[in-house]
Amino acid sequence: MNKKYTDTVVVGFALFAMFLGAGNVIFPPFLGHSSGTDWLPALIGFLLTGVGLPLLGIIAVAVAGGTVDHLAKNVSKNFGKLFGSVIVLTIGPLLAIPRTGATAFELGIAPFLEETIITSIIATTIFFGITLYFSLNPSTVIDRIGKYLTPTLVAVLGIIVIVGFISPVGAPQDVSSENTFTIGFTEGYQTMDALASILFAGIVIGSLIDRGYKTVSDQISLTIRAGAIAATGLGLIYGGLVYLGSTASGVFDAGIHRTDLLIGISGNLLGSLGTAILGISVFLACLTTSIGLTTTVGKYFNDLSEGKLKYNHLVIGTVLFSLFFANAGVELIVTIAEPILITIYPTAIVLIIMSLFDKYINDKIAYRGAVVATFLIGLMDAFRTLDLNPKTIEIFMSNLPLAEYGMPWITPAIVCAILASVAKKLTSENMF
Repeated sequence: MNKKYTDTVVVGFALFAMFLGAGNVIFPPFLGHSSGTDWLPALIGFLLTGVGLPLLGIIAVAVAGGTVDHLAKNVSKNFGKLFGSVIVLTIGPLLAIPRTGATAFELGIAPFLEETIITSIIATTIFFGITLYFSLNPSTVIDRIGKYLTPTLVAVLGIIVIVGFISPVGAPQDVSSENTFTIGFTEGYQTMDALASILFAGIVIGSLIDRGYKTVSDQISLTIRAGAIAATGLGLIYGGLVYLGSTASGVFDAGIHRTDLLIGISGNLLGSLGTAILGISVFLACLTTSIGLTTTVGKYFNDLSEGKLKYNHLVIGTVLFSLFFANAGVELIVTIAEPILITIYPTAIVLIIMSLFDKYINDKIAYRGAVVATFLIGLMDAFRTLDLNPKTIEIFMSNLPLAEYGMPWITPAIVCAILASVAKKLTSENMF
């Protein structure tokens, strides 16, 4: 078999496993349940930000040079370090790591024990105790386990989806009066995969270099092909789960929690045994994800501080904070994450898109104008989700082009990129 083909497939499946993340499987069914008969527009929106954007992120970083610093270099000298730190904190102790612990408990433990704060604390303490042990004592054991967990989880999800298509739990209902595309577009932020892709790109490029691909053209070509494999797998899994959620829109109450919905669907389709297998698979997959992310946080800030911040101290601090936050539960963590991700995600999107078209951007100050505008609009959009905007700003935000589709930042980004370039040109001309 052709070596390039084999390497592409191997890297593609590895990327798929990195992006799937056990915690992400709770979002598609809930999205379908909330959308009912309008599940397809919701799925399209979700796939754009939950699958398409991470793929573009990997490619953009590969094109830019391989790291978040390369991606952000045109904004300012230190912006890459700042943005990289924000990303690592977001996919680390602030949101993603606590969510893995909460999801592991709610899907893997709570269905079989009485769900109380005591059982939650005990379960998450054990979960993060194991995370701490393996993060402080790197071992190939957890990597080997991880290689078997992803196929197992995919197999379980695949069985649920197939059974759900053959014998659905119900029929999609007309349950949403909102723009479901917008709901899906912003729900895709919760996967945090576009943010993670900016860091994962370095791992992918490193893997390709180790496999003998030294030229940038080869690295970009194989990254695109491997990303396409990962995107196809994610699209199939997410699409099936969104559809299953839509079929359950008339069976489960509108206020059901994300984890309870997935448990309910799996139990309805496969019985208690199916729920148990799903719960165990998700628990163990969440554990490997937690260890991987905790290790990433420790290494990133240890390297950034040039060893001044000790790896062990960073890992211990990450685990303790995540343990505390995890007991807030998945739903509260998701609620807290919404305004944070609405602020950060658009900036990542703009950086990714501009980097892909970098050769057509003559004046690099355009990056700065676009990023500043995007961040400010994202911040105001986040305030809107919290009902904190003054009325005048709320009117301004609602009248921005594409606001109804969850993308009010696009026009300001374009306008400010152009204005920054024009302002620099006029300033330069006036100096002579």
